[in-house]
Amino acid sequence: MRGKAKTVLPAVGMTAVSMVLTLAVVVMWLGTAMPWPVALVVGLGIDGGWLATLAYERRLAAQGDHSTPVTVVGWSFGLIATGVLIAHALTSEESTGAWLAIAWLPIAAKALWLVHGLWERTALTGEALDAIQGIQQEARDEAAVARARLRSEAATEETRLTAVTQAGARVAHVQARTASTLSKAWSTLESAREGEDTARALTSVTRPVTPGVTSRWELPVWGPTEPVSAFALEGAPALSDEALEALVDRIRHSETPALSYREMATRFRAAGHSASEVRLRAAWKRVAA
Repeated sequence: MRGKAKTVLPAVGMTAVSMVLTLAVVVMWLGTAMPWPVALVVGLGIDGGWLATLAYERRLAAQGDHSTPVTVVGWSFGLIATGVLIAHALTSEESTGAWLAIAWLPIAAKALWLVHGLWERTALTGEALDAIQGIQQEARDEAAVARARLRSEAATEETRLTAVTQAGARVAHVQARTASTLSKAWSTLESAREGEDTARALTSVTRPVTPGVTSRWELPVWGPTEPVSAFALEGAPALSDEALEALVDRIRHSETPALSYREMATRFRAAGHSASEVRLRAAWKRVAA
């Protein structure tokens, strides 16, 4: 009802002003050429026709109906009133501009009634407006929650990636440092192994042997190794010390020059024999001594 008053009150006010103005202009303008009662009847006829068509249009609008002929007649009365005001302004010797400035009032009144009719056809009840506002608010809430969730997930993913990247960088740094340390140690071992005094130092602490048979100091294994299957370790029978020494000596002298410990151990394992590293190395030392 409050929204309806916002459109109907201006239309009613404009209609009343334009009807009074039209009646006054007709009486003043035509009263000089004919008796004033006749001019009054003409003015009332214009206003009456306009008011009658307007009332009928409002009745049809209240019923949800519309009549084009009635609308045309109503606009015709509005145009006649506007034409009377314009003709009076043009024939008036004084205040022509002022009369022309108010000549649009009848047309403006019809336009306001048109706006009011459009408002009535699109007006909604309070319950419908509340439902629409609730739906819009719910949609805005869901959109805000979705945006917040996306921002939170993006921030969490960024934090996780940062943590993973930093951890990877630390691991890579440790690996690089370890590789550098191992490389230096290996270089030191290789230098000691290839040194000129290495053979004499080893010979001085072992029993003299022929130069061609002197065992060579082997570097520790650094690289991929082949694991021994559990079946081979568990299934093979344990060798006695004498049998182990004999087997080690046979494998060692299977080629000329004699095999190194690493080569002998590799062939020993490949042949399917089983012995702990401690026993195998002890047997090697006894055989090579």
